Amino acid sequence: MNSALTAAAAGFGTGLSLIVAIGAQNAFVLRQGVRRDAVLAVVAICALSDAALIALGVGGVGAVVVAWPAVLTAVGLIGGLFLIGYGCLAARRVLKPSALTVEPGATGATGATGSAVPAGSAVSVGATGSAGAAGAAGAPGVAGVVGAAGVPGPSGVAGVAGRAGSRRRAVLTCLAMTWLNPHVYLDTVFLLGSIAADRGPWRWTFGLGAMLASLVWFAALGFGARLLSPLLARPSAWRVLDALIAVTMIVLGAMLIAGV
Repeated sequence: MNSALTAAAAGFGTGLSLIVAIGAQNAFVLRQGVRRDAVLAVVAICALSDAALIALGVGGVGAVVVAWPAVLTAVGLIGGLFLIGYGCLAARRVLKPSALTVEPGATGATGATGSAVPAGSAVSVGATGSAGAAGAAGAPGVAGVVGAAGVPGPSGVAGVAGRAGSRRRAVLTCLAMTWLNPHVYLDTVFLLGSIAADRGPWRWTFGLGAMLASLVWFAALGFGARLLSPLLARPSAWRVLDALIAVTMIVLGAMLIAGV
């Protein structure tokens, strides 16, 4: 039992040492967390992807990855270009920041005071959850009225479609950042796999500890980021966050391409 606990603890610590770092994936998870956009999906993708890669490494596939340097070269080029492109998008958001204000107890779709919500303005989630402009007497606007039969108005339908598109983009971006990053294969597959091999019969226990570390970290990063919501309700705070993300992405992308 002591050997198993030691191996699991070593896997947990080693996994955290490799995961907890400033990188594109962590920056993306943080942004999704503070935006409260597809957080569960993003956290699940990161944790499950790490678990699969750790399992490959523990199973001995790390040696195969190292034996094919051309694969890492191709992934490095594609991943580097992807990170630079995403960094440029974040840099563009610096020039036109947005903000998200969430009121306690909000249970419904997004709504905002005024007749329209221009890009880059603050969006507030009302307690009633009806989407639309608030009239002088506090009644919801026509576009966001939910009829007696429970049928949402045109803006409500557009909001549902927009959230679905946002979730899809978040999932695809997260998958690309995870699987197009050659450091993931070097660190998670090869390095963790090599360390696990030294554990002998406890190598899978070591791997489970590393998988647990990944799950704990990404869950804390994604869901814990919500504590920053009051701060990031201001466009200026989003400008700072997007600037940091832009610099991180572009630098990492350039480093990946330069290292190929």
